Amino acid sequence: MLGVSRLLCGTVTATDHLRYGSRNDGTPRPVVVWTATRRCNLHCIHCYADSANRRYPGELTTAEAEALLDDLADFGVPVLLLSGGEPLLRHDLFAQVEHAHRRGIHTTLSTNGTLITPDVARRIRDTGFGYVGISLDGIGTANDRFRGHKGAFEAALAGIRNCLAVGQRVGLRLTLTRHTIADLDAIFDLVEQEGIQRVCFYHLVYSGRGRRLAADDLSPLQTRAALDRIFRKVLQWHAKGRAVEVLTVDNHADAPYLWLWLRAHNPERAAAVYALLRRNGGNRSGIAIGHVDNLGVVHPDQFWWQCSLGSVRERSFSAIWSDTRHPVLAALRERPRPVGGRCAQCRFAELCNGNFRARALAVYDDAWAEDPACYLTDEECRPDDAAARTLSRGA
Repeated sequence: MLGVSRLLCGTVTATDHLRYGSRNDGTPRPVVVWTATRRCNLHCIHCYADSANRRYPGELTTAEAEALLDDLADFGVPVLLLSGGEPLLRHDLFAQVEHAHRRGIHTTLSTNGTLITPDVARRIRDTGFGYVGISLDGIGTANDRFRGHKGAFEAALAGIRNCLAVGQRVGLRLTLTRHTIADLDAIFDLVEQEGIQRVCFYHLVYSGRGRRLAADDLSPLQTRAALDRIFRKVLQWHAKGRAVEVLTVDNHADAPYLWLWLRAHNPERAAAVYALLRRNGGNRSGIAIGHVDNLGVVHPDQFWWQCSLGSVRERSFSAIWSDTRHPVLAALRERPRPVGGRCAQCRFAELCNGNFRARALAVYDDAWAEDPACYLTDEECRPDDAAARTLSRGA
């Protein structure tokens, strides 16, 4: 997750410590994504959980979920992200969140927004969610086609408005693909018109139904053009005094690309930004992000369902996460990671950390191959003496 507003404009946010905090205290406690239920009322073509509107037997019971939350609290997990499926379809969701808060865990909600009526918005606020992220993948019918349900756009927009009306912090999320990129400027306009405080632009991860969408991912040139437009819009909003937090998510090549962009457009700021990017360290799957699925199985992140680290029905999350005898967990925590292809020789390894293993697995059937969604050129990635001297100074 790249804090574009912070890096380009110096805008400080309440969650910066999670991305740019000190690494001197050893392995940080992870932000945990919990797929509270796999059931969903939509059928998005990129869904990493391959969710459907049906019952999924064997999901964690109320007692099992409370035991998980108690362990996360004792382990010092700072944030729990409630996801799905559609988490609002879990019958005891609000009770679980109240339990998490009693144990000192901050919570955020990842939702399609279509079920957030005015009453639900008030309940979300009163339960104490710190943030609600609502997905829109285009405007109007473009979103509805992507999300597999006629009327999804209007329902999600109503959910955003209902959250704003009760003072609940809310943000918009869009996945960048060839289906959605045409509406990027319209999304900018919507953010302004609705007074939305936060917008996250997600890169596609080829997981779940998203594996079938890999051919519709942006090309490297399209990705670079989209990032350029996002960077320029952030600077425009900042110049106008608009307090919109902008992030890009799920492609850690964004870090070196933003630094290269700054070197060309604002070299005076590039050194400070490089230091923040180095501190963040790139992809943190298995390090500072972890996933518990609806059945209680622990994964390195929410996209890598093929990799099981253990089940919370058999061992606690804290025990599973702390057991570096697991070969995948051990490899993810190596610096540099044992990745192949271009990633093995890239001069930006300390900023990107090999990017997403789920994409490599989907395309090459090898979790340790290069990330196929890296859009940097070979020349930009190639180590050389001049680049090494530049990077050592962080500018």
